[in-house]
Amino acid sequence: MQDPSLVRFRKVVVGALAHLESRREEINDLNVFPVADGDTGDNMALTLRAVLDEMDRLLADPDQSIDQIGRDALTESLARAALLGARGNSGVILSQLIRGAAEELVSRPGELVDPIMIGAAMARAAQRAYDSVRQPAEGTMLTVMREMAQRIALELPNMANPRLGHEWNAKLQDAMIADVLERALLAGEEAVRRGPELLPVLKEAGVVDAGGHAVTILFAGVVAALRGTEGPEIPRHAAAVRVTHPEHESSTFRYCTNFAVTGTGLDANDHVARLEAIGDSVLVVGDAATLKVHVHTDDPETATRLFAPPHVVSHLDVADMHLQVAEREARLSAAAGQGARSGALAVVAGAGMVALYEGLGVRTLDGGQTLNPSTYELLAGIHQVPAEEVVVLPNSSNVFMAAERAADLSDKVVHVVESRSQQAGLAAAIALVPDRSAEENAGAMRDALAGVRTGAVARAGREDARGRFAEGDAIAFVDDVLVAWGSPRAALGHVLEALDEGAELITCILGADAPLDADAVAAMANGVELEVQDGGQPAYWYLLTAE
Repeated sequence: MQDPSLVRFRKVVVGALAHLESRREEINDLNVFPVADGDTGDNMALTLRAVLDEMDRLLADPDQSIDQIGRDALTESLARAALLGARGNSGVILSQLIRGAAEELVSRPGELVDPIMIGAAMARAAQRAYDSVRQPAEGTMLTVMREMAQRIALELPNMANPRLGHEWNAKLQDAMIADVLERALLAGEEAVRRGPELLPVLKEAGVVDAGGHAVTILFAGVVAALRGTEGPEIPRHAAAVRVTHPEHESSTFRYCTNFAVTGTGLDANDHVARLEAIGDSVLVVGDAATLKVHVHTDDPETATRLFAPPHVVSHLDVADMHLQVAEREARLSAAAGQGARSGALAVVAGAGMVALYEGLGVRTLDGGQTLNPSTYELLAGIHQVPAEEVVVLPNSSNVFMAAERAADLSDKVVHVVESRSQQAGLAAAIALVPDRSAEENAGAMRDALAGVRTGAVARAGREDARGRFAEGDAIAFVDDVLVAWGSPRAALGHVLEALDEGAELITCILGADAPLDADAVAAMANGVELEVQDGGQPAYWYLLTAE
């Protein structure tokens, strides 16, 4: 028989997570302060999901009890799960709220969880969260949690019987805990409403604090779980469609970087100054065995290198905050759809190429003229795909290793499909079905690539050592093999002829400086359907696929 306290704890975590998930985008859209460092709703949901997964692991043995696991071991297990699952400031602070509450609840063996213990747990949670932040800001989730704890402290003397005694039963216990939490929620909602008066950045943006609002939503979920009802109604707080993003201390840094460090003898205070030298919004929490690091920086690689062996860096997550700001505004203005099981990320260059991929539902990452992004840029791109599973189309053999490394480092399920060119990647992207898993989509994309031949025509950047062409001449490739050179028309004609055999459709994508326009290319069709599109890609005048 499973321990009733563990079962109850799992029940309230499920309730909190369900409420948070149901309003995740509402919370994301409020995310203004301290910076759009990963969406607040996503970050807090990930933290709770990690705790739930750990609870399921503990409950896998039906005979396990709190005393058999060990109270200290239980606290460390759940706190570590929350810490490793946390992302962004909001997720890390939530992990500290969970640790503080767990420490208090397991520190009193033999006592029943009642309103008095709940008040003590919330007070300890609030204190631990404040202690984790070097410069606590009032008007945020810290304030909300503290004022909820204070409300319980004020309410306890007025309660007829805040202690559970001989009349105890599980139903009464759930009801008492739910009642005192609902009273605390009133204070939490008031703290959320007052947030803009305490924090000018919120008032200027016309929003309440996303993390504070999320705290009230997740506690409403706890009350709902305890009562078996829908729970207290938490008012919605909408963001303006066009939010001006005020200046703040993190405006100069691009990447929200999160990772875990494991080892021995770790001390959070030893590393803060070094992290602040390369970024801001630094948050380092944990214990001697495990730290969770959060920093806004332009150089995630340097941040991870600060924790040299024998310490181990894991659970690395890098988010591009510039993209997050743009996406947030797009959500607010266009109400983009959601719910995909898997998505895709493609490395591209050229505005037209971006439009072609995004028209197929694929997110894009600007690879620059050389189509060679770093591992950390790929990680940030993977994070931006609005799905839990992702397929990456590197579109260059030079990107394969970086893409595989990013896949290994990401917390998401990521599959890399070895597309060697942008035009081949487009043919693969057509196979994307959002309702399928990333593994299934990757398989379908590889099948699509197997039936595609590619070609390209580019300007020669230098004279051929064998004297075949001069700098500025057109050079033509079929499946990466140099096959012709000379004038642009002759080179393109040779590629079209080579791809024509057995093809039903040839697609030609025009580059930024293509010497022959779309009409001239279309006129070169010879018995096969020829589709011409604008890609705007640098370096290559024409990119072609034959299917």
